[in-house]
Amino acid sequence: MWEQCRDLQDELVAMRRELHRIPELGGDLPQTKAYVAGKLTEMGIPFVENKTDSGLVALIQGGKPGRTIALRADMDALPITEENEVPYKSTHEGCMHACGHDTHMTMLLGAAKVLNAHKDQIPGTVKLLFQTDEEGSKGAQRICEEGHLDGVDAVFGTHIGTIISKDIPAGTVICTPGCCMASFDRFVIKVKGFGCHGSTPEKGVDPVNIAAHIVISLQEILAREIAAVKPAVLTIGHIEGGFTYNVIPSEVLIEGTIRALEEDVRQYLAKRIEEIAKGTAAAFRGEAEVEMDWGAPPVINDPKMAELAADAARDVVGDSMVIDHVDAPNMGGEDFAYYLNRVPGAFMFLSSANPEKHTDIPHHNPRFNVDEDVFWIGSALFVRIVEKYLGMAE
Repeated sequence: MWEQCRDLQDELVAMRRELHRIPELGGDLPQTKAYVAGKLTEMGIPFVENKTDSGLVALIQGGKPGRTIALRADMDALPITEENEVPYKSTHEGCMHACGHDTHMTMLLGAAKVLNAHKDQIPGTVKLLFQTDEEGSKGAQRICEEGHLDGVDAVFGTHIGTIISKDIPAGTVICTPGCCMASFDRFVIKVKGFGCHGSTPEKGVDPVNIAAHIVISLQEILAREIAAVKPAVLTIGHIEGGFTYNVIPSEVLIEGTIRALEEDVRQYLAKRIEEIAKGTAAAFRGEAEVEMDWGAPPVINDPKMAELAADAARDVVGDSMVIDHVDAPNMGGEDFAYYLNRVPGAFMFLSSANPEKHTDIPHHNPRFNVDEDVFWIGSALFVRIVEKYLGMAE
């Protein structure tokens, strides 16, 4: 069946461009939901809507009894203003599909079309998970909480782009056993001081000064408290405070992320962020409030499912275009981890890096784009995995 995905290439490009024009954020994606629902309806594939967000779960019931396999695509975009000058540029100001989720939906819809056309031959059930809010790490949890993973025997997902390396040629599939991505969590520190005129700092408590010391001190966790053989990241991405040059404000906001490959390292980072922030603030006569917004645990592929997915990829693109080993996991995060914590499965990567088409730009960049020629590969990979997992492969 997977070979039929080649014939969908033009249709896939058109779908992706339509989705690219209507990016939406978080869990409330009315236009995106309507688009996916419309395509599923056209195909005659039944689906249910999530109760708590805009997620959709579709079901292709095979003509023969068998196991249940789930395939996932995320739907949300990013709060980025697109700088690509293309005919299908985002029409939503300040919002962009800068991480490839528009292509993920497209490739899964393509696979759905082929699988549904042959459903009488399928010995089992294929469940299609269209989830929201991957960027906020809440969508997969809601899918699980609403019971959509109940009765599922295996789950697979893929991510397009340059996540592993911009030097890997477009069309290459990467699928490795074990940990392939880090945990990812957000922290927020509110530094509280006492505002006053900038000419008389002794009359107040300067939260800008406190925040500066906190930012520097947090990096010492990685430099002096985490073993060098245990990968970890602590990044400050947002600092906000003050309103004019000659006034000391009363509050400064610090926001950042932590990444780790091991749960004990993840928990230690969170613990020390709070201790250092509060201790540093107290040393300079201020206060600090710390909030951990827990994201997702590490993405850990089941070895057998990763092997199955890599073998499926070899059938589709050939041995030379499949990577089943990398020297180290990627420090990016993915809430697909929540599925893998419940059900055996694998998360894969599909490279779309092509310097000649300027698609080797990093994710979350206003000029991010993908090589559209690989779309049929993503659909074919899903279909071939279904064939192999449900025992249809030759």
